Amino acid sequence: MENKLKIYNTLTRKVEQFIPNEEGKVGMYTCGPTVYHFAHIGNLRSYIMEDLLEKTLRYIGYDVKRVMNITDVGHLSSDADTGEDKMLKGAKREHKTVMEIAKFYTDAFFADCADLNIKTPDVVESATNCISEFIHMIEGLLEKGFAYESGGNIYFDTSKLKEYYVLSNHSEEELLVGVRDDVDEDGNKRNKTDFVLWFTKSKFEDQELKWESPWGLGYPGWHIECSCISMKHLGEYMDIHCGGVDNIFPHHTNEIAQSEAYLGHKWCNYWVHVHHLNDKAGKMSKSKGEFLTVSLLKSRGYDPKVYRLFCLQSHYRKPLEFSFDALDNARAAYEKLVKRIGGLGKEGEVDREKAELYRQKFQAALCDDLNSSMALTVLYDMLKEEMSDATKYALAEDFDKVLSLDLTTAYAAMEAEAGGGVDAAMESYILEKIEERKAAKKEKNFARADEIRAELLEKGIVLEDTREGVKWKKA
Repeated sequence: MENKLKIYNTLTRKVEQFIPNEEGKVGMYTCGPTVYHFAHIGNLRSYIMEDLLEKTLRYIGYDVKRVMNITDVGHLSSDADTGEDKMLKGAKREHKTVMEIAKFYTDAFFADCADLNIKTPDVVESATNCISEFIHMIEGLLEKGFAYESGGNIYFDTSKLKEYYVLSNHSEEELLVGVRDDVDEDGNKRNKTDFVLWFTKSKFEDQELKWESPWGLGYPGWHIECSCISMKHLGEYMDIHCGGVDNIFPHHTNEIAQSEAYLGHKWCNYWVHVHHLNDKAGKMSKSKGEFLTVSLLKSRGYDPKVYRLFCLQSHYRKPLEFSFDALDNARAAYEKLVKRIGGLGKEGEVDREKAELYRQKFQAALCDDLNSSMALTVLYDMLKEEMSDATKYALAEDFDKVLSLDLTTAYAAMEAEAGGGVDAAMESYILEKIEERKAAKKEKNFARADEIRAELLEKGIVLEDTREGVKWKKA
C-alpha cells in the first residue's frame, strides 16, 4: 500500500493505523436501512461517508468485500426492544402489506444511492432471508448460557459479560430504561440492559411476519440480524463495522455482546461511526413529520451530487448543519468545479511525475482519517498548478474514483441543459472542433481558428474563450 490508512476507532476512542485481519483484504459491514419509509438526507450522510471509506480502501489497493443488511422485520421504534414495529407502522400508514412496504422503500433507497453515486455493497441481504441463521445463533447463545427464556421471549443476559459498554462508555446507573421517556420497562427481563433475541409474545395482535421456531411462532429482535448476516458473508472475524453515531448504543453495543458471546473471541477490530446531520432545530429525524429526501432536493432543482459535495466538505466525525443557504453555496462550488474541469483539453501528454505527486497528496488526505475536505483542497490546488490540461484531466478522473462527483462527465450535461440540449453526436462534433481550434491557435494558425468558430456559429453554437477554458452554448 502506498499510504497507510489511519482511522478513528470508536472501540479504542483514538485514531489508529488500519491493519486488516488478512493482508490486502478487507471485510466491511455497514448497517443498512429499515425500509419502512424514504431515507432522509441525514440517513444518507452516513451512507455517503461509508461509500467514501470503501472507495478509499479500494483506491489505496485493498480488495474489499462490503456487506449490508436490509431491515424488513424486527426494528422497533425505541431502537431497543420496545415500542412499535417500524415495518408494521409503515404498512398501517399506507394500507399495504409489510413486504410491499419493504420492496417499495428498498427500491427507493437504492434509487437515492444511485443519484448520490453511492456504490451498491457487494452483498445486500434482507433480514427475512436469514431466519434460520438467527434461530441457529440464538440456540447457540442459549446453550452457552448467554440467553434465557422469559415470558415467551428469548433474551440476551448482559450480566454474563465481563464488559458490556465497550463502545458507549456508559455505566449501568446512567442508562435510561429503553432510552426513551415513553417506554415502559419490560418486566420479563432479569436485568434492565438485557435485550430480546426472539419475540414470541408479540405486543401487536396483527404482527404480520412470524416464523416457526423452537420457542414458538415469532420473529427476531433487531440486533441479532446484523451479527448473523455479517458472519454469514464475512466469517467469524470482521475488519470494519460502520454506522451512524446513533447506532453506537444500544444496537452496536448489543451486536458486540451477542457476537463475541457466541463466537468466544473478539469479533470486529474497527468501528467507524458517522456523526449526525442537523438542522437549526437539531438532529434530522423521520419522527418530525415532513423530512428532507433526495427527491425533494431534486424537485427544488438540486443535483444530488451537490449534496454529496456538501457532505464531503465536512469531516465525517463532526456534526454537520444543513440549510438551503449552505446547499446553495455547495451548488455554486460544484458548478464552478465541473465547468473548470469540463473546459480542460484531454489531448496531449500526461506529466507522470506531477500526476504521481498529486495522487500521493490526495491519498495522504484520505488516509488521514478520511479527511475529505483536505482531499478536495488537493483537487483545487491541482487545478491551479502549472501543468498540462491533459494531466489535470487525468488526475480529476482519477480522484473521482473516490469522490464520485461526476467531475469529468457533469459538464457536458450541464452545458446541454443550459443550451437547450444537443444530442450526443452534436456534442461530440462540438468538442472535436474545440480541440481542433485549440490546436490551430497553438500553431498560430489564427485564420483556421476563426473558420472553426464560424463553422460552429452556422450550426447555432457560440464559443466563448474564458480563463477556465473554452465554453460553448446554443446561439
